[in-house]
Amino acid sequence: MKFTRTKIPEVVIVEPMVHGDDRGYFVETFRADKLEEFLGYKINFCQDNESKSSKGVLRGLHYQLAPAAQTKLVRVIQGRVLDVAVDIRKGSPTFGKHVAVELSAENKKQLLVPRGFAHGFVVLEDDTVFAYKVDNYYSPENDRGIAFDDVEINIDWKIAHSELNLSAKDKVQPKLDEAVDMFEYGVNYYA
Repeated sequence: MKFTRTKIPEVVIVEPMVHGDDRGYFVETFRADKLEEFLGYKINFCQDNESKSSKGVLRGLHYQLAPAAQTKLVRVIQGRVLDVAVDIRKGSPTFGKHVAVELSAENKKQLLVPRGFAHGFVVLEDDTVFAYKVDNYYSPENDRGIAFDDVEINIDWKIAHSELNLSAKDKVQPKLDEAVDMFEYGVNYYA
């Protein structure tokens, strides 16, 4: 596995080794020991999630507050998405900045989105299957979000606004400067 830090160093691209021949391929999609060695801290994934969506579906930007904060390891099994992580740690030198990475069944890339970041993705191809691991269970009372179209964050979703398909919840999320519940830079949310 290859691990690459992005322009926000806590957000990491994971590229598994693909072993293929005329029969197909084999890929090891997750190795806790290698990931933890690279990161320098332990991750205990406890839940796997999967969604199937059509082109234009945008899910996000979501996060959970402590004590239910989540690290996510996301990937695409079928199709293609633009995956986005936004730093929402107040006081961080990269607060409000984002990383956007195309994940696809073809490139097999994954994105590690740590605690302290909002996460979202837009589907770039019909019948896309998106899968991810989380290190904390879903907690409705700690569930929060940020507006996907906040001009201060300035995400290019690669699809026209008029073609996006959002949930009712995601249409009314607050802008980053209006969100009251976030994270503080320098706090260890893994303790």
